[in-house]
Amino acid sequence: MILRSLFLSTVAAMAPLMAPVSSFAAEPQLKVELSPSSPKQGESMTVIIDPPGNLPPSDASQLTVSFTKSGAALAENYPAFPLDAEGDRYRAIIPTSPLDSHGRTLLQVSDTIETRNLAVWVQKRNFPTQRITLRGSGSGGATQYELDRVAVFKDLVTPIKYWNGIFRAPNSGRVSTIFGVRRYYNGVFANDYYHRGIDYAAGYGSPVVAPAAGKIALIDYEKNGFRVHGNTVGIDHGQGVVSILMHLNSIPTTLKEGDLVQAGQQVGTVGSTGASTGPHLHWGLYVHSVAIDPVPWRNQSVD
Repeated sequence: MILRSLFLSTVAAMAPLMAPVSSFAAEPQLKVELSPSSPKQGESMTVIIDPPGNLPPSDASQLTVSFTKSGAALAENYPAFPLDAEGDRYRAIIPTSPLDSHGRTLLQVSDTIETRNLAVWVQKRNFPTQRITLRGSGSGGATQYELDRVAVFKDLVTPIKYWNGIFRAPNSGRVSTIFGVRRYYNGVFANDYYHRGIDYAAGYGSPVVAPAAGKIALIDYEKNGFRVHGNTVGIDHGQGVVSILMHLNSIPTTLKEGDLVQAGQQVGTVGSTGASTGPHLHWGLYVHSVAIDPVPWRNQSVD
């Protein structure tokens, strides 16, 4: 009996140490999904966040999404927006640039209770080089007026999501310059520069349409000082996503800043205003002020 009692006492004492391993490695309650999980330089990354329980859609401030680029000392924070009225899931969109370093980066998502740290690999991408000769007014550089107006436009983060589904090409012309090209301008290499959009070669006057639904947030002209951009229309698609359409020949007189437009609605015609070597449309797509490659947005819906 003494031996039996000693055995039972020993087993009882060891019970906490014999607990199943799974009890020490609980599943994270804060779920995070990335698409793509390893973006290429110049692509955007969608972060879908599924917190435990529901958050009021108006209280997304409880979520913190920060991204530390490879080689960077500080993280950048990005807003998250509800995907539904119930606040079940949220989405943040993170841009990368051709100028960003490739390699391992860190994504951190927190709901004030739990924090998820995810390693993200940004894939290297090779971009071609062009030599451009500019003459006339466009060769003199941008005016402070146009730089200020465009900077305010690119910084827009409207809570409303206007777009729906994939983006469409804003012109039917052939692509003459792809995204990310590095350039020499008049023989001088442009450091810290990459082609921040896609160029479509088309004839004067051919239609330019909105690539997705949004609100007209910028209209300005070469005659007002848009010496590089030329006649320009900027569309706010919401939640930090904007399109800029440059070098236009004409803009409808009925189109005003603040107007809502639908995907495919004409917003101008192709021209060669501003810093341009011939008739073409430049379409730039920006996420949180960073120019990203529009091609993935044309091939896959970001809803």
